[in-house]
Amino acid sequence: MAVVEVSIIPVGTPSASLSEFVAGCLEILKNTPGVTYQLNPMGTVIEGDMDHVLEVISRMHEHPFTKGVGRVVTTIRIDDRRDKTLTMAGKIAAVEARLARQG
Repeated sequence: MAVVEVSIIPVGTPSASLSEFVAGCLEILKNTPGVTYQLNPMGTVIEGDMDHVLEVISRMHEHPFTKGVGRVVTTIRIDDRRDKTLTMAGKIAAVEARLARQG
């Protein structure tokens, strides 16, 4: 299982606000079985099978084009650990446990 952070930025929109495009991309995620996601202030973290996650990111990347945007910049960061199961919650718990041991 992979944990992937994605940021999709439409360029040349009529307004400085991008929430309409973010909401459209999240609707795609919401309607996609087999992935877990978490919106954050600067992007979205998605958890799931690598091929499936990349396929849904491709659909998310295409969304702004369907709204008339002429250019989209998408940034993807992938954490794909093969020696044990990787989850968003597990990554956070590992750091919190280490902080507790140090404090």
